[in-house]
Amino acid sequence: MFAPRSFLSLNSQPIRLCIRCYSRSTARPVPPPTPFIPDTKTFLKVIGRDLSQHAAKIPSWEALFRLTSLQLKELGVEPPRARKYLLWWREKFRRGDYGVGGDLTEVTDGVGEMRVFEVPVPETWAKPEATATRSAGMRKVALNVPLGEEKPRVPLGEVEPVKFVKIRNDHSICGPHIQPVKGTQGYAARIAVKEGLWEEKRGHKIDGGERRKAMVRAERRAQERKAQRAAA
Repeated sequence: MFAPRSFLSLNSQPIRLCIRCYSRSTARPVPPPTPFIPDTKTFLKVIGRDLSQHAAKIPSWEALFRLTSLQLKELGVEPPRARKYLLWWREKFRRGDYGVGGDLTEVTDGVGEMRVFEVPVPETWAKPEATATRSAGMRKVALNVPLGEEKPRVPLGEVEPVKFVKIRNDHSICGPHIQPVKGTQGYAARIAVKEGLWEEKRGHKIDGGERRKAMVRAERRAQERKAQRAAA
């Protein structure tokens, strides 16, 4: 005897969806670790929200990018919003969308150093005039250098400027979590791996959040009208 059509359609669809989600997660490429993020423990540490407490539950770098949400749940990664946040950062990292310091190539013990250099502006840019601190047609950028050294190991033209940092007053490196190196007057700065370096802070619910906001505000207005009638 065959099962009713409605039974098959209702019960087979979730199975197909689970298989599809699993195959997508396992088929996608695993990005290589970077000098700034060399392992799973560091990744969970910098994205914050106390996910570093789950580092021992994820056995390898490949597992970090292969495990599905259901598998993470079975490993004890809770609550659900923590898994959702982890998967969100995982896809950002897979696309090369790093936080501050993620693009550094010269890193020692979790610390990267950068210094101010003068490089030519791109050909499509308007050529700036010379100033007291900058030559004509040049701009000041922050470039990654080996820790304690003054120049990159490759020619300046082959080094990409460090993202998420700016040069203030043509000599001071500024940006989130940037620490100036003493005695350099801002020409050199460092950034170190630490808990929550890339963390996206959770928002605060206002009037019960989006789902309950209309109801909470309606009840508040009703209470205010009731109080006004009682006072009258």
